[in-house]
Amino acid sequence: MNPGTILLLFVFVYFVGLLVISYFTSRNSDNQSFFIGNKKSKWWLVAFGMIGTSLSGVTFISVPGTVGKMTGSEYIFGGFEYYMMVIGFFIGYFIVAAILLPLYYKMNLTSIYTYLGKRFNVEAHKIGSIFFIVSRAIGATARLYLVVNVLQIFLLEGLGVPFWVTAMVLLLMVLLYTFEGGVKTIVITDTLQTSFMIISLIACIVYILSNLNLSFGEAYTILGEKNYTHFINFDPNSKTFFLKTILGGIFITIAMTGLDQEMMQKNISVDNLQNSKKNMLTFAGTLLFVNLAFLFLGGLLYLFALQNGAGYSEVTSIVDGKEVVSNVFGFKDTAGNVKNIMGDDLFPALSLNGYFPMAISVIFIIGLISALFPSADGALTAVTSSYCVDLLNLNEDKTRTEKQKKHLRMKIHLTFTVVFFILIMVFKAMNDKSIVYLIMEIAGYTYGPLLGLFAFGIFTKFKISRKYSILAVTLLAPVLTYLINLSVTTYTDYRIGVELIILNGLLTFIGLWLVKNKNYLKLV
Repeated sequence: MNPGTILLLFVFVYFVGLLVISYFTSRNSDNQSFFIGNKKSKWWLVAFGMIGTSLSGVTFISVPGTVGKMTGSEYIFGGFEYYMMVIGFFIGYFIVAAILLPLYYKMNLTSIYTYLGKRFNVEAHKIGSIFFIVSRAIGATARLYLVVNVLQIFLLEGLGVPFWVTAMVLLLMVLLYTFEGGVKTIVITDTLQTSFMIISLIACIVYILSNLNLSFGEAYTILGEKNYTHFINFDPNSKTFFLKTILGGIFITIAMTGLDQEMMQKNISVDNLQNSKKNMLTFAGTLLFVNLAFLFLGGLLYLFALQNGAGYSEVTSIVDGKEVVSNVFGFKDTAGNVKNIMGDDLFPALSLNGYFPMAISVIFIIGLISALFPSADGALTAVTSSYCVDLLNLNEDKTRTEKQKKHLRMKIHLTFTVVFFILIMVFKAMNDKSIVYLIMEIAGYTYGPLLGLFAFGIFTKFKISRKYSILAVTLLAPVLTYLINLSVTTYTDYRIGVELIILNGLLTFIGLWLVKNKNYLKLV
């Protein structure tokens, strides 16, 4: 049996385990267990499982790859610069726990966008849900594409399996084990998958340290000498300038966790507010250590690759219409050319091309699959929940029986699986090698209106009664954000990075202020 077949066998066994869990957790399930787990989830299980959902394949593959920065490229974090964003995430989780969680529990929400309906009107409720569905569908499928592409390139392409078949089979796997149980199932499966992801992380670090005959301290010292451990970028014009990276991280967390139905439906499935806060803050603290470990692993991967024949070569590329000379990291082929394995390709290239022993390759593939499923299962469940609750108002529907509601919800679940497949194929056509940056940029455009809408609702008391005014503002703000970003890039040396979401949210807030009721003293 060849190595690729062995690895695929482990993937199959892993999936069968998820199906078994799904069978036991979905017995006697109903719509409420699918949407919010009947509010019986254990806070510590949710906290641990959310680590896997938050990390996903992006952290597992892309974050280690960010450590080795290409010379001349302003788009890629270098060394441990990404950790400044993680610190921003950490601060953002405290804000979510202090402001948003109490609001959601006070209103006893199934969908967090119900708040917008009660605060403003039905138009705001549906707009919030639509922006979430678009945001989560794009973000989740970008993460899915990353993992599917790795499996395709390093395992299935050699067996003659087309990319579309790989994508379809993996999505069907996710569909099968979330079809009945929803949140009730994924709270358990995400816990299992987070465990495997962290085990894989630790095992790979231990193996590389052993192979290089280095202690933790010795490895960190060598990484420092190679400038792989610098945390702070002091260039204010750079996209990764540390202050705007921290600030951007704060608002990305508020938007992509606090205003995201997928992440919050797990939090509000906990039995009470205090336990939900424990979940959020435990999860936040754990991420500080886990992300640092992934960055350390990234540095070790570059050291390991250099010791095993990797090198650098200069290539010229066009960035914003200018020629940029970059150092490309990779292995030399038989012709003496360096094949680029930097960024997202580094970890899988080493793990699945015979540089690691089979045991570590198996651990890697299980960790990779464990990174894939939490980002897919939660997203499918969340967009289904939001569509049913927010757009169809299924919870309040008195014209259908519970059986009919469940049947409709399953049809919607299946439909979104097809939508996810189409989006994965779109990302395949784009073939972007730095998914972590692409996701952050997309989030800036799609989550920004949610950020502005919720901020206006929470921090002001103004009504907005003009028909379609909220729709106009939330559509115009991303367009203006794009035009501003384009103008800044074209005419100045400054580069807008993760603070894009702040700009978009601010424009949305200003737009809502301009269209508020003329009688500005009239409070809700």
